[in-house]
Amino acid sequence: MAKEHRMIEPFEDGLVRHNASGPVISYGLSSYGYDLRVANEFKVFTNVYNAIVDPKAFDDRSFVDISGESCLVPPNSFALARSVEYFRIPRDVITLCVGKSTYARCGIIVNVTPFEPEWEGHVTLEISNTTPLPARIHAGEGLAQVLFLSTMGMCEISYADRAGKYQAQRGIVGPRA
Repeated sequence: MAKEHRMIEPFEDGLVRHNASGPVISYGLSSYGYDLRVANEFKVFTNVYNAIVDPKAFDDRSFVDISGESCLVPPNSFALARSVEYFRIPRDVITLCVGKSTYARCGIIVNVTPFEPEWEGHVTLEISNTTPLPARIHAGEGLAQVLFLSTMGMCEISYADRAGKYQAQRGIVGPRA
């Protein structure tokens, strides 16, 4: 279904545990879901400008942009990232996304809201480092698992129908009021 409907691009039709560089945190098709990869662009939270965190008037100076093979998330802080994959969710599907256990066991929590019916885009990922130490996030490797839930019928109003503010997002998208 994912290939036929172009639900996930690029799509790995099996679980990848090794690449040319060696072992990786797994990504690709899993038993009941899909393990997405984190891209190599990050926005790391900083308080250097003492901005106030307000979802209705977010100050972009609260983030420092980082690109690379990995990213260090400061202790007790967080970063935003995006998925490598671009998702297109059918009208009769909703998803839940949870962090991978490899990161969770290190005190790194991944938070993602559901992908609603007919939403599409790169997934913006919130990565929280709950530890008192810096935490390394590896680009191009698995970060979270997406679980797809098929519904008994079509939703009355989809995310696309109501012109959701995060529709067709590309890159890392911060809060929008």
